[in-house]
Amino acid sequence: MVGDGHRLAGTPLRAAQDEAGVPPGVWKGGGLAALGLTAGDVVSERQAELLLGEGRHPDADRIERELLAQGKSAAQARRATVLGRPIERNRSPKTDKAKERTPWLAFDLVFRPPPTAHIAWALMDDEHRRVLELCDDIARDKTLAWLEESVAQIRSKAGGKQRARVKDGLIVAVFRHYESRATESRPLLHAHAVVSIRARRPHDGKWGNLSADSLMTHIVAADTLYILYFMEEVSARLGWAWEPREVTPGRRPVMEIAGIDRRLIGWQSTRRQQIEDALPVLTARYEEKQGHAPGEKAGYALACQAADQTRPPKRTELLSLTELRTRWRASAIRAYGADVVDRLAERARAAAAAVWARVRPVVDLALAAVDVVAVVYVMRGAFARHHLLAEARRHLAYVLRGRPHEPGLDERIVQTAVDDHTRPVGRGRRMTADLRALYPSDTEDQAVLRPLTRKRSAPQYERARLAADALAARVRAARRAERLGSRRLPYAVAVPAASRSHPGPFRTDRKDGRLLEAETGVATVEQTRQTMEAAAAKVAATVQDSKRARALAHGPRPQSAPAATPPPHTQQPGVQHTPGRSSGGVA
Repeated sequence: MVGDGHRLAGTPLRAAQDEAGVPPGVWKGGGLAALGLTAGDVVSERQAELLLGEGRHPDADRIERELLAQGKSAAQARRATVLGRPIERNRSPKTDKAKERTPWLAFDLVFRPPPTAHIAWALMDDEHRRVLELCDDIARDKTLAWLEESVAQIRSKAGGKQRARVKDGLIVAVFRHYESRATESRPLLHAHAVVSIRARRPHDGKWGNLSADSLMTHIVAADTLYILYFMEEVSARLGWAWEPREVTPGRRPVMEIAGIDRRLIGWQSTRRQQIEDALPVLTARYEEKQGHAPGEKAGYALACQAADQTRPPKRTELLSLTELRTRWRASAIRAYGADVVDRLAERARAAAAAVWARVRPVVDLALAAVDVVAVVYVMRGAFARHHLLAEARRHLAYVLRGRPHEPGLDERIVQTAVDDHTRPVGRGRRMTADLRALYPSDTEDQAVLRPLTRKRSAPQYERARLAADALAARVRAARRAERLGSRRLPYAVAVPAASRSHPGPFRTDRKDGRLLEAETGVATVEQTRQTMEAAAAKVAATVQDSKRARALAHGPRPQSAPAATPPPHTQQPGVQHTPGRSSGGVA
């Protein structure tokens, strides 16, 4: 509540927040009306202590006074202010389970924009700073609304086995912070959304506890949705575009504001450098113990361990945001010069014009579904719907580069993937890729893709991208063959419209730091393309032969002027081929 700082005993909360240079917390969420609160109200110290510390009504003091005046006992008055189960029961020595003796009343969701957004927010003028803060607010509020409408569930019955949607919504206290925990302060615009575990049940309106596993299961999908919304708001309000940046070779790229000098990311991410310095030692220990390199999940756990080991103590010097921005600007100018810092906005606008000139922000629903299934299948094997949803939002972020997406488009991509390209596996709601639907047995795609999914020497995400690109090449080849022939091929995929919307792997030129988009024409994809082109040519030739055979059997049709029969794969001058109409292509 005071920006990760310390507060002297007796110092009022608002005064401590002013000294720490952080704004006061505000209430958010649809569940506030049941408590008499309004979204945007300031979070007082007493309200936070009662709700987030004791699980009681934020206005419990007034309610107790009124009940005592009516003749109620102190125990009755206190019990009336408790929301759900009293934490005194958890503290009872009679309970056997240790986890029940520690009351859990809230959990913290941290919303953080990409690194280049921190740089623009810290080094540009006040107008850009306020716009970026507004974009962060809107994206965070939309993500919280999705969580409470589509994800949040409340537990009931014995052991919390029965789940239901919450009656009103979530109760969230949002606290914005400005800097990282690095030894030398660096800009890090982020917000802590402290979600109360108390919520009302839909059938009787009584208070209970949220199902934490439901929220935590969808945390990555919420993260990708927040980034997608933030990108759209920034592009709409500032006219900037986004481009992918590969942080670690072979791993997922992250979306960054185009035109922001990449050297400033290293200046801003000093904590990341500390973690990367400690990570090789932990990785070597893991490889020595396990006998193989860590995968994505183990690598993330090792990075968290490195972050804990290198975590510095909290800053004791109290600075306002204006003082922090002045210090950050002076530091960046000393490191890279005034020209780099002063022209950030100008170069971002110029880079955006270049991005929109070469990128067509159109989503192909069928190709998006194939891409999402291929990536998630190679990365996880068996997966759930929320894994597809997170990957679909990453796909939209890459394809649209900040342009707004149609509401519900991410769910449509997931539903298409589930209906056409997956099959159930095991128990529960797990599924896996239906390889027979993704590629047929009478083509060479299966022999091409299986080595990609099992090639352990290559990074996992790189293998996932190769597999997705090979499948996308197959879909395009099937479309071309369908246009050439008079009938559908047995393995053709029904698609709304064609586009160049599939993501490809990215590489960073280490010499000059420029981001280069790798061509998808690797040997594997090229082999698949040639196979499909040959199949399309064979079908087209067969169609032409059958037409000539029918003409010989039934005689030539009368024509006003003789016309030579064109050979296969040629087109008469002045005649343009028109593909079949399609209702897809969602902008």
